[in-house]
Amino acid sequence: MCGISGYIDTARRRGERELAHTALRMANALEHRGPDDAGTWVDASAGIALGHRRLSILDLSPLGHQPMQSTCGRYVTSFNGEIYDFKALREELDCLGHRFRGHSDTEVMLACMTQWGIESAVTRFNGMFAIAVWDRETRLLHLVRDRMGEKPLYYGWAGKTFLFASELKAIRAHPHFEGAIDRGAVALFMRHNYIPAPYSIYTGILKVEPGTIVTIASNPAVAPGVHHYWSVASAAEQGRDEPFKGSAAEAIRCLDELLRDAVKLRMASDVPLGAFLSGGIDSSTIVALMQAQSSRPVQTFSIGFHEAAYNEAHHAKAVAEHLGTDHTELYVSPAEAMEVIPRLPAIYDEPFSDSSQIPTYLVSELTRRQVTVALSGDGGDELFAGYGRYFWAANLWGKVDAIPPFIRKLIARSLTRLSPRTWTALFRGIAPMFPKRLQFRNPGDKPHKLAEILTTESLETLYLSLVSHWQSPTKVVLDSTEPLTVLTDHARWSRSAEIFDHMMHLDMLSYLPDDILTKVDRASMAVSLEARVPLLDHRVVEFAWKLPVSMKIHEGQGKWILRQVLNRYVPATLFDRPKMGFGVPIDSWLRGPLKEWAESLLDEKRLLDEGIFNPDPIRKQWSEHLSGTCNWHYYLWDVLMFQAWLDEERKIRDVNSTSSLEQGTFLA
Repeated sequence: MCGISGYIDTARRRGERELAHTALRMANALEHRGPDDAGTWVDASAGIALGHRRLSILDLSPLGHQPMQSTCGRYVTSFNGEIYDFKALREELDCLGHRFRGHSDTEVMLACMTQWGIESAVTRFNGMFAIAVWDRETRLLHLVRDRMGEKPLYYGWAGKTFLFASELKAIRAHPHFEGAIDRGAVALFMRHNYIPAPYSIYTGILKVEPGTIVTIASNPAVAPGVHHYWSVASAAEQGRDEPFKGSAAEAIRCLDELLRDAVKLRMASDVPLGAFLSGGIDSSTIVALMQAQSSRPVQTFSIGFHEAAYNEAHHAKAVAEHLGTDHTELYVSPAEAMEVIPRLPAIYDEPFSDSSQIPTYLVSELTRRQVTVALSGDGGDELFAGYGRYFWAANLWGKVDAIPPFIRKLIARSLTRLSPRTWTALFRGIAPMFPKRLQFRNPGDKPHKLAEILTTESLETLYLSLVSHWQSPTKVVLDSTEPLTVLTDHARWSRSAEIFDHMMHLDMLSYLPDDILTKVDRASMAVSLEARVPLLDHRVVEFAWKLPVSMKIHEGQGKWILRQVLNRYVPATLFDRPKMGFGVPIDSWLRGPLKEWAESLLDEKRLLDEGIFNPDPIRKQWSEHLSGTCNWHYYLWDVLMFQAWLDEERKIRDVNSTSSLEQGTFLA
């Protein structure tokens, strides 16, 4: 695992020393991603500079140093990630006459490109990767991202300079970068708690989308070529055209074998390796398959909280004891968890407000004390219908779709004539007449939420409403317009007849890469830990799309087939329980120990002076949250994480400006 960066100076006015200096400066902004080594490669005649920071995992010798040039001399790469099937590819290349100096997957990757060309080579890779490869013959730069989006890659133009990097902090380190905030991206962030690809927080800087090759010419007038070499949509379509035709028992056996191999490939490492273990279905499955293929106890890690509603550590411990792993757990106090919050803006580089970012960082930090690589169980919910919201949405849409549209609109108008506060007062007046299970803490919000649901025109629109934080973010973000995303672009919606397929499709395209995998990558890389995700082996993803929904959902319960695989190794009594999630009590923290910090960031004068947010709805929610009238912590955490990021961005801009002035000879 590494950090990559670089740029093309199309003016070609700089010599090698100047190019290398700036490339190293960009790379060093990613030292946390690669603390073991640094390197640059430049060609002044082409204006190209590549930078690299290395976290040594395979072939720890200098022969794995990057940037690396192919034996034929045509290709030069800065590569982040792992090619898990590189040994099989190397054997094939040996037979074709290729010779190798070292034992790294990077050298094999370049030989594949020499033999088959870039796209044909990439389609052979089983791995997670973000690749920058410069073709010295065509003078084209190719940026490649893995199929599911496990590894990040940003790019864009700053005047006549093209920039790219694993993280935005490296792009910000280039002296030509200006970085205007994209208000449309802020609106998307307020809706989703992350900024969906291809957008970033900065105007003109984009994310390479999963399964994509972006090709850049040394000319700002030529738009980058964007080509999808693999997509969730094509995998889903192929799965529908060529469905699995075997029995349930055969499907369980096939999935077991596929996952075993995916796990085995990801256990290859020249440094200590372990796994995250929450005790849930996904992580327990990965650890079970690791232990089944290991001659010694696998090292597993979990964190616990003293608040029972947020603690899964005892479940993880029970699974670890059953499997016989070498288990480490750490119970974290609220104060220790809150100590992470000031670091979040620097870790995530752009606004990101999934509050499970806090425990994810803590478990990564714990794990890194003993190992350098950790396997993770992410992806199971999206592949095998594990989220409760899928069932909520399917149930709601079944009822809503049965009501004629004009009647739905009439009901919605009636429901919104009263404010949430008035509805709350009415409900509280009649609450004693109803059983406790039908009494809600903030009942006034429910009629307005129902009104939104009644006016939806499609399942996708309903699902967007269910997964949105701020329902109308352009009313909160001044002078903003929401750009199209996977959830609003009809052309990218699933064509399946199955309701659940539609929602899994949307999540695989956006929520999984832009929230879950972003969270895991940044949290783990912040402590120089490589996280690997076996469930997202593309063979597993393609197999999952071949399965009928009946093998994913059984008797109203998701992940049926994954449960059956796990039950081969772990008794159901240890994992068959409601999904808990990986959260922290942000709601109570905001009313208590974080109140002063939050008040400073939500100060009305500050919000007015900055001119990004309309302070009225924010201050209203803050007041209602503090009083206990409503629980707005999700919405408020979005604003707070943006404000904290904005503070960090200003500090970095000041530091970079000072640094640029001190190194003025490189700014001409």
